[in-house]
Amino acid sequence: MKTLEFFGTRLPNAPEEINGRLVVVEGPDNSGRSTQIQLLKDWLEDTGHAVVDMGLKRSNLVSKELDEAMEGNVLGKATLALFYATDLFDQVENKIIPALKAGYIVLADRYIYTLMARSRVRDLDPAWVDGVFSPAPRPDVVFYLRVDPTTLLERRFAATPFLDYWESGMDIGLSGDMYSSFYTYQTRMQQEFQVLAEQHDFRVLDGTKPVGAIHRRVRSIVSEVLAGRLRHRTRMKKLTRNR
Repeated sequence: MKTLEFFGTRLPNAPEEINGRLVVVEGPDNSGRSTQIQLLKDWLEDTGHAVVDMGLKRSNLVSKELDEAMEGNVLGKATLALFYATDLFDQVENKIIPALKAGYIVLADRYIYTLMARSRVRDLDPAWVDGVFSPAPRPDVVFYLRVDPTTLLERRFAATPFLDYWESGMDIGLSGDMYSSFYTYQTRMQQEFQVLAEQHDFRVLDGTKPVGAIHRRVRSIVSEVLAGRLRHRTRMKKLTRNR
């Protein structure tokens, strides 16, 4: 058993102790994040662990509506953040916490950190952003797959000839050219993730390394988590910052 910790405000009726673990994998699109989640899930299930996965835009409450709203490219900054927060916390309340209480390992294909970084890049008030996401449970470990914007572009075009409006930051007027906007936006996102990594003790991995090498490192660290041997290298902070 371990104490269920939150970044800030504790959700009502949340259990004090849990048997499960929360593992987060962060990274931009085309960083290999979803591949690592699937490999980790396969390994955990093969070794006898019960696994539940979650990710952004997967709630039963608003995922469809969020997708539809984003298709119109008209969502404001705060509305976008709150829409994603609703999606996330519906999963926290109805999926993540029950699974952790039951002893499952929850694998999060992105978590509050992506949402915080996106909000900060869009110049939303940091204190407001931290307050919105403070009721989230604190993960046992966070992996961040770091990939430079040039490589992300190459991987994107290897998969599809189109760039995503939102992942290119076109809504915030960085550039009239989508390619230039993508590069600037992803550079700023990487900078925000570097700050978050230092604040919250991410395990930062080179996302350009071979898939198998990354998986072996992830599996090694998750093994430490499950054995209760992982030690945080820095004192993780609540969701408040002075920058």
